[in-house]
Amino acid sequence: MKNFEYYAPTRVIFGKETEKQVGTLIRSFECKKALVLFGGNSAERSGLLERIYSSLSESGISFISLGGVVPNPVLSKVYEGINLCKNEQIDFILAVGGGSVIDTAKAIAYGVANEGDVWDFYNGKRKPAACLPVGAVLTIAASGSEMSYCSMITNESGNLKRACNSDLGRCKFVVMNPELTFTLPKWQTACGCTDILMHSMERYFSSESSMEVTDGISESIMRTVIHNSKILMKEPENYKARAEIMWASSLSHNDLTGCGSASDWATHQLEHELSGMFNVSHGAGLAAIWGSWARYVLKANPNRFMEFASHVLNIPCNFSEPEKAALEGIEALEEFFIDLGMPTKMGDLDIILTELQIEELAQKCSFENQRTIGNFKVLNKEDMKEIYRMASSQ
Repeated sequence: MKNFEYYAPTRVIFGKETEKQVGTLIRSFECKKALVLFGGNSAERSGLLERIYSSLSESGISFISLGGVVPNPVLSKVYEGINLCKNEQIDFILAVGGGSVIDTAKAIAYGVANEGDVWDFYNGKRKPAACLPVGAVLTIAASGSEMSYCSMITNESGNLKRACNSDLGRCKFVVMNPELTFTLPKWQTACGCTDILMHSMERYFSSESSMEVTDGISESIMRTVIHNSKILMKEPENYKARAEIMWASSLSHNDLTGCGSASDWATHQLEHELSGMFNVSHGAGLAAIWGSWARYVLKANPNRFMEFASHVLNIPCNFSEPEKAALEGIEALEEFFIDLGMPTKMGDLDIILTELQIEELAQKCSFENQRTIGNFKVLNKEDMKEIYRMASSQ
């Protein structure tokens, strides 16, 4: 078990009609003018924005709105938001949506509070020194950005998807009303559940010796996500299942499931380049590449895969042939992805990678062959290329 620091400062307001509290919450930070940031028209059609505007007005908070945030959020929208906030003297950003909106809100908040190009924080040239306060009303359970220190943005110039990790960008509060996710299409729900599951799995598959309590929490969250995601495919308005998934989203990515271990994140790093190049849904991209990663790294520690298969998927341990049990676990999780309508290979997304594309993906993922990825098994550029090939050729 490694030494660790656990920090989760975000205030959580969970339950029905909690979005009506946003005005009071923002007022508690002595802020006077908010940017309400959102994605498509669903937040307006559902009446959610109207309820939020009413809450802000009742609390004496003036506001302006900016919509149009897209999945795999882009730098141009960040720049638009930064200019708007500076011109309007915004002192609080309220993200209404899922991970794309929250990540964009964090990026805008960095850009307003710091001099220079905000992209510097995402390409690793600088670290932010300040950040406008950010809050969120969660409408999609998936990314966990509402309680994490991470923000992912895609620069359209070169289709580079990069992260800025800073505690400064953590949300001051998040409002979680599971009812706001009732109308999500099955595809978005399935992608979200896959992302939540993978956030715990990235931490679970580690080369470090495990911490028993952390493993127990992680395994419980993974079982909960698998069980309730199946319910939501049939009962999209099941409040209990939506609530379980929404809370799992936050717990899976606020680092609780990584205490005492060294996380892997190779699947995420590989997928980021796929969604940057092909604009695939993040959860779908993770499902499409995970099986290839798992088979490629399996021999580094087959017993860990066997534990995962046993404790999460109820596959009996086989101590005489751990690799066999491990492969059964990989296949069982892929069957679960298929049940959700998720891909398990690139062809399911109508993508067959050429060798030139594989080279480009690996070049970007390795930062021009300047870094390795992964912890369970450290992967260099050639390893990355082979995993992309496997995912494309199955």
